[in-house]
Amino acid sequence: MPRKTLKKYMPDPHWVKNHPHLSWLGEHIKNPGLWHLSHRSVSLAFLVGIFCAFLPMPFQMVVAAVLAVLMGSNLPISITLVWISNPLTMPAILYFSYCIGQLILGVGSNADVMVWHLDKLYDNFKHIWRPLVLGSLISGLVAGLIGFISIRILWTIQVRRTWIKRGRERLKRQQLNKDND
Repeated sequence: MPRKTLKKYMPDPHWVKNHPHLSWLGEHIKNPGLWHLSHRSVSLAFLVGIFCAFLPMPFQMVVAAVLAVLMGSNLPISITLVWISNPLTMPAILYFSYCIGQLILGVGSNADVMVWHLDKLYDNFKHIWRPLVLGSLISGLVAGLIGFISIRILWTIQVRRTWIKRGRERLKRQQLNKDND
């Protein structure tokens, strides 16, 4: 992962640290590790952000921010990745998570039990909450781990390519120096 590309899209840490609306976070927001771009902080940010994107709850970004502070992952990337679940993708994510939860719990479909009226929403939720929550936690953890491992691999590949390129350039310079002597 090229740092230059990531830094281009990152907010200015000084602006965020001194923003008056974020003063309630105190010294936690001033931790330089939350803004550092390293293979560890970025890969942990992918784990945190993708995991929180699968949580079936409002204010996922707040959960992602708290987990980012606790785990020491990159805060802006963690919060940004929560937007994987947006109004367009959320129904598919929730349905997929619900199906995974049903599969793990070994329960059949409750679609025939459900009455699809707004006033029966609470009764419907009583039938689906266990598979939904379990499926969301497992799906989020698996997807987050896939993101974590993928970023580690991609970062390592990029670093190796950079070192190979530098080595080739160094050999070319040495050849030019030998030819000039």
